Amino acid sequence: MKGNEKQDAAVSSVIAAVGLAGFKFVVGFTTGSLGILAEAAHSSLDLAAAVMTLWAVRASGRVADKEHNYGHGKIENLSALFETLLLLATCVWIIHSAVRRLIKGNVEIEVDLWSYVVMLTSVLVDVSRSRMLSRAAKKFNSQALEADALHFSTDIWSSVVVILGLVFVKMGELRPSLSFLDYADPAAAILVALIVAWVSVQLGRRAIDGLLDSAPPGLKQEIVRAVGALPGVENCHHVRMRASGAKIFVDLHVFMDGSLTLREAHELTEMIETSIKQMHPNADVTIHPEPG
Repeated sequence: MKGNEKQDAAVSSVIAAVGLAGFKFVVGFTTGSLGILAEAAHSSLDLAAAVMTLWAVRASGRVADKEHNYGHGKIENLSALFETLLLLATCVWIIHSAVRRLIKGNVEIEVDLWSYVVMLTSVLVDVSRSRMLSRAAKKFNSQALEADALHFSTDIWSSVVVILGLVFVKMGELRPSLSFLDYADPAAAILVALIVAWVSVQLGRRAIDGLLDSAPPGLKQEIVRAVGALPGVENCHHVRMRASGAKIFVDLHVFMDGSLTLREAHELTEMIETSIKQMHPNADVTIHPEPG
């Protein structure tokens, strides 16, 4: 059931990306708006990222095997890194095209009702999609879905920027004295690229942290404090953690009374494991008991 819900969220993201990319390309080529075409290219990469996320969600859910003893969760980190590279490539193309148009002064754009309809539709769809993905990411602690949610939440702001650019262009058409506002469209495209680039860096850092087994910030201190407060635990130390998709592996050493029977020591380790799983339900805990 859990896997099906995650996959349903990823599938709905793919469907939405297909519709938005096609709609934006049609309107962008019809009006000649670089801002809308930039958004169309962005949505095309959204589609590629959504497909990658769908694959990652399915693949990362496979159980551990003899070649992958810790499961396949790292596929979600690879998916997030792939999204980052796609987004950065898009930013380079958008900025190059916009700067060239600004230099040449070739800003012939037809702003009509469809220009606004496609961008407002994009905002509404992206709001719904980012919220849905964000809820699923939090529920299942999925980095792939979280990256997708963050990705599409930035589309909202970039679409708003493009809408403002179209408004300025229309103002320039209505009042010749404001003709310089024609350059608002390529300027909006550059702002879109900068927004996307900023988010790409954040996604890239998170993906690399996951691939390099960086410990979740603050979790080690919480574990040491919670485990150390349990009755029978004299000391908690040498805590190590690594995340793999939705799962986090925790390895720790504890000092306990050396006179405890094997059964009593086992019961105490189960209490420790329960305490850690209250903080992180998907934790896979390995405890090394030591006589105090």
